[in-house]
Amino acid sequence: MQPGSLGGAARRLVGGSTTPPSWENTMRIVRHYEHGAPSVLRVEEAEKPQPGPGEVLIRSEAIGVTFAEVQRRQGIPIGGHATLPGAPGGDVAGVVEALGDGVTNVRVGDRVVVDVDHSAYADHVTADAAWAITIPDTMDAAEATLLPSPAQTAYHAIKESGQLKPGESILIDAASGGVGHLAVQIAKAMGAGKVIATASTQAKLDFVRDLGADVTVNYTDDDWDEQVREATEGRGVDVVLETVGGDILTKSVALTAQFGRLVFYGSASGDIQPVHPLMLSRMKTVAGFALYAMLYNKPEAIAAGQRDLLDMIATGKLRPIVHERLGLDEAVKAHELMEARAQLGKIVLVP
Repeated sequence: MQPGSLGGAARRLVGGSTTPPSWENTMRIVRHYEHGAPSVLRVEEAEKPQPGPGEVLIRSEAIGVTFAEVQRRQGIPIGGHATLPGAPGGDVAGVVEALGDGVTNVRVGDRVVVDVDHSAYADHVTADAAWAITIPDTMDAAEATLLPSPAQTAYHAIKESGQLKPGESILIDAASGGVGHLAVQIAKAMGAGKVIATASTQAKLDFVRDLGADVTVNYTDDDWDEQVREATEGRGVDVVLETVGGDILTKSVALTAQFGRLVFYGSASGDIQPVHPLMLSRMKTVAGFALYAMLYNKPEAIAAGQRDLLDMIATGKLRPIVHERLGLDEAVKAHELMEARAQLGKIVLVP
């Protein structure tokens, strides 16, 4: 069987059942049964899920692809798990088709977007209705996939963990990706005095400059950190958003100004270098960020942030960018693009 096919042995049935489901109750879903290259992803036939209490059934129109799911597919236990069989998660936008018991915040027929922890690469998904966000009429489904995880991560990493104040400088690593390109715009909207963005190619640097970055630096240059230091006239950066890890993390700590805050929210390199306490002796702070912690512990802040983000979009201060829209059967290509760091903005699957 070839990855991405629907024929023959690819038709695994949910729960190991040997009784084929009726056609109207089937759907496509992407799973993998081993860790490895993107080619381990397989499109299969499965039964359409049914919403449980507090859940909604959504007919998928667009599914956001995240680097965390690329790492889980590789076998890296991001978020504490990389179990098999795997079924990638993501932000799913679509139309509500059915409601579970107790759901009152959305109705059948509503267009919503919600973070789905697993089994998101599918024609239909079930999700917690409490986290469903109504999609603005002016926004298409692919753009809407950036509202839950990417936009909320960028917003709250800057505001809650970074505590950016108007006029302060901010360094955004990996600024051309799904979260980074939003962070550049959100920082400007929050009144940052100078937004410094790093990326790995000239095309990416041009992209983030068009989105509002004041200074752009290629982090593959040997002296990239000196370029950032020069851009701040030697004082360092007030807030750093770091999601790469490795040597980038170590140098970013050194670039953090006195009384500055570095926010660590991911490790795309898979390499976590230790931060020695003496590196923080100039009253620097290293703060972590995880969106799930905000969701479960500060729901009122999440709601307020969502209102603010929607206002930024409505007023033109925030533009979610979709790099490429691929079919569900092109999940392998989507992960290949993510691994190649080729995207400018978000990669989205469109069933």
